[in-house]
Amino acid sequence: MEIKLLSGALGAEIEGIDLKDSSIENCNKINNLLLEHKVLFFRNQNISPEQHIDLAKFFGPLEKHVYVKGLDKHPEIIRIIKGANEKHQWGETWHTDVSYNVKPTKVIILRSIKIPPVGGATFFVDANAAYEGLPQEIKQKIDSLHAVHDFLRAFGRQTPKDKHDEIREKYPLVEHPVVINHHQTGKPLLYVNRIFVTAIEGLNEKEGYELIDLLCREFEILEYSCRFRWEPDSIAFWDNQAVQHYAASDYSPHVRVMERASIKGTRPKRTQR
Repeated sequence: MEIKLLSGALGAEIEGIDLKDSSIENCNKINNLLLEHKVLFFRNQNISPEQHIDLAKFFGPLEKHVYVKGLDKHPEIIRIIKGANEKHQWGETWHTDVSYNVKPTKVIILRSIKIPPVGGATFFVDANAAYEGLPQEIKQKIDSLHAVHDFLRAFGRQTPKDKHDEIREKYPLVEHPVVINHHQTGKPLLYVNRIFVTAIEGLNEKEGYELIDLLCREFEILEYSCRFRWEPDSIAFWDNQAVQHYAASDYSPHVRVMERASIKGTRPKRTQR
């Protein structure tokens, strides 16, 4: 096995592991690498949807996306297509996937199907580095605060207005700590993003917006990030608590097609004071 670091902060490209092998030994090896590097990349992995699912199941129960329909024969896998005439989607901002859920996604396994000849890289940023980079007075201020996460903030424009009450009943506003501890390593992680967070509990609208903006800017510090340039049959694993990601949309008029499996997580907690 060969490990090639993508940056000093996080991310490693792994050679010598066959992802068609979903044995306990192989998956444990991947899980240990994921805990260490937070996001892993594999190339030349021509796996089938069935093998994609078998691999993902080791990390926990699979979940289905509420907005994007899964494949007909494999509903646990969603196909993400960005066409030649499409512009901004949801991924072109630093974010944590489905943080509007009470129990957001734990791990995501993304496979490239069709890759544009230029552009289309995905960036990842370390949520622990973002937290540790904050001034001490800000850390103390946010330690006991909770952020409000809202499904409709991202998907409201795609949802008919007459369905908003129905959606709100199904996906009510959710509060998560602004700082959480990783469910396995215990490391403190900054847990806010611009896509789903609408307010900070206990602060007025202006104060909340200013704090959200300040915290989200920490994820924009390039020294905390790594960049992965996709090729056909590349696969990325990432820890959805430990990192945020950003899908660069810089390949128009070309098309990009990806397939994703997501593993159910646990409710984010703040356990260390």
